[in-house]
Amino acid sequence: MEEFNEYKPTEEEEKIARDTLERYSGSAVKDFQPFLLLTNFPKYVHYFSETRGVPVIEGSMFSVAHSPSEHVTILDFKIGSPAAALVIDLVSFLPVKAALLLGMCGGLRRQYEIGDYFVPIAAIRAEGTSDFYFHPEVPALANFLVQKMVTNVLEKMNVRYHIGITHTTNKRFWEFNKEFRERLKLTRPQAIEMECATLFTSSYYHKLPCGALLLISDLPLMRGGIKTKEGSENLFLKYTANHVETGVMVIKELTEALKHQAKGVFRGFRRRFEKEE
Repeated sequence: MEEFNEYKPTEEEEKIARDTLERYSGSAVKDFQPFLLLTNFPKYVHYFSETRGVPVIEGSMFSVAHSPSEHVTILDFKIGSPAAALVIDLVSFLPVKAALLLGMCGGLRRQYEIGDYFVPIAAIRAEGTSDFYFHPEVPALANFLVQKMVTNVLEKMNVRYHIGITHTTNKRFWEFNKEFRERLKLTRPQAIEMECATLFTSSYYHKLPCGALLLISDLPLMRGGIKTKEGSENLFLKYTANHVETGVMVIKELTEALKHQAKGVFRGFRRRFEKEE
């Protein structure tokens, strides 16, 4: 059996990662907060900025906004598994305690409705990027404690949500591929998107707790269920505020849980970031 060697970054790697993060985000690493909301949508960052009275900072790839009073940074990393891997590779060198993806997914069950929340407990690694971090037999699991805080908040809000497995693909325009659609029916995921498997695998590799709160944005296996331009615009108008604010509430729950030394989050925080404190 191949011996497992724990990942140990070098000082040079850490320096390059921090420099790259500042270049791509346009923001100094010292301004990043202990909790990170990740998203694919500039509208989410702008909403966060406007409601908190903080600036949006644009880099060469990412856009970010920091809320020191809430200890939260929101970062738009664009779309796809390579970008998801990159953002985790970079922020893992900061004293970030946990990350939460605020993304969208296609619902693959008839009882799902657009606007429902989906809480992935795991993701099918069909995107390829996650193979860089672990062998294929290692599952892509969301961090349990982060997802527990997600469901706690959703229960308190009394909103409709679903729990299950998502299929992460690197193919965006798959809806008209018959073989792909048949494979989804065989493997039986409940949702489909493009980042979760990469985020869960890379964050596990870097020991950065990461979960996801997804919004069902379309029902691509149903007749007439594929997202349109008009449908996308209506979705942002109707759900942006609730999705972002729910994410912030999850961070607050997670903050309280960590105060009581909740199990399920391990960053090696004291040892690795001792010089930061």
